[in-house]
Amino acid sequence: MNPKFQLPLPNLSRRAMLKRAGNGFGAMAFSALFGNAGNAGAAVSPSLAKAPHYPAKARSVIFLFMEGGVSQVDSFDYKPMLEKHHGEDPRKAIGKLEKTQFANVGKVLKSPWEFKQRGQSGLWVSELFPRIATRADDLCVLKSMTSQFPEHTSANYFLHSGLGLQGRPSMGAWVAYGLGSHNENLPGFVVLNGGQIPSGGLDCFGSGFLPASFQGSLLNANGTPIANIVPGEKNPEYQVVKRKLAQRLNRLSLADYGASDALESAIANAELASRMQTTVPDLLDLSDESEATKKLYGLDAEYQHTRTYAKQCLLARRMVERGVRFIELTITSTGEDRWDAHGNLKNNHGNNARVVDQPIAALLEDLKQRGLLDSTLVVFTGEFGRTPFAQGGDGRDHNEFGFSMWLAGAGVKPGISYGSTDDWGYKAVENPLEMHDLHATILHLMGIDHTKLTYRFGGRDIRLTDVHGHVVRDILA
Repeated sequence: MNPKFQLPLPNLSRRAMLKRAGNGFGAMAFSALFGNAGNAGAAVSPSLAKAPHYPAKARSVIFLFMEGGVSQVDSFDYKPMLEKHHGEDPRKAIGKLEKTQFANVGKVLKSPWEFKQRGQSGLWVSELFPRIATRADDLCVLKSMTSQFPEHTSANYFLHSGLGLQGRPSMGAWVAYGLGSHNENLPGFVVLNGGQIPSGGLDCFGSGFLPASFQGSLLNANGTPIANIVPGEKNPEYQVVKRKLAQRLNRLSLADYGASDALESAIANAELASRMQTTVPDLLDLSDESEATKKLYGLDAEYQHTRTYAKQCLLARRMVERGVRFIELTITSTGEDRWDAHGNLKNNHGNNARVVDQPIAALLEDLKQRGLLDSTLVVFTGEFGRTPFAQGGDGRDHNEFGFSMWLAGAGVKPGISYGSTDDWGYKAVENPLEMHDLHATILHLMGIDHTKLTYRFGGRDIRLTDVHGHVVRDILA
């Protein structure tokens, strides 16, 4: 290296040297980043893979978040009573109605999409999802999910963190905290952003009171995936100088302030960011994928938003191959208001389904062909469902009292449904489930006892499921 770029260490007294030598994993992580990338850095890396509580079925989770609320009675929960009583007053046909978000109750509304029993399992899936319907025998449909919140932001926080308030760690952060990553060159928790950040913002993917190293790392599906992923310096020596300066300044800060989660996490994240500059471009380079695979996912689809979601699903599979623990996909921005069909149900759900149907079916098929579905848990859900009666003339309002979601892959029984709503698809009546039960089951499949994954904060040990949650053992293979 050119001598003019060298940064000699300052002269230190023995007292100052001893003070600066005991400042936690942050300084050690930087020693690994800057020329000593051996055992010292790896030993203290917060992303280091950790042993589960017991043998895991799932090595990774792909969370397909359908923000806005997919209508259960238009997708996976067939209710003939809606056809029989279509156009009637729901207060007379159904009975007592709960308060709705917009207090604009219309008539009983049948689904505009035809339902059929699919595959050998005979699961009911509507023509809203023609491609996913072909994978019915891989699905485990939970028809009795409930939420405690009828409003998007609180319901999103509840789904992601187990509490309907801002500031708690996301389940992806809990998984990364509990298990680390199989790949030290990629984050344990990645969010693939299709263009629509959910209500509640980035706190849906935050680390809360957990160390900041475990928050979701946001990668954009289109355009620049992440800021500064390609070094901006034409002369690599300049970047070396900047890294050495950052190392020096952070060590001085550690010496002054002592142990600090924010600072130590920033140092660990800087170490990871350096490694990502070599691994992320390779991850995003799809040139090694066959044309058949690209076509399967829909990278050549006529609808541009299908192409975006296809890329997200294909990248999710590539991340699974590279050992990322938890991958969340947000929906694309189509011009529709998410899956939030307060009006024009057919257009809203039709366009949103057009975006995700082919890529998700391809993801399930591709994972299965590669032998990865046995170790990958795929989760498909929104934050709540929709009402069986109309909002206005042709929409559906929010419904937290009963809705459908599905799981596929590692450790769950394929081709089954669990639980049920009433004859109208309105309220869960058989084996009702809460978000805490979903979280407990996901953690269980990853080898984690949800009652033992805790973090001391505010004077008590807190967990993702708080004091709630039961593993849904009847769906386990």
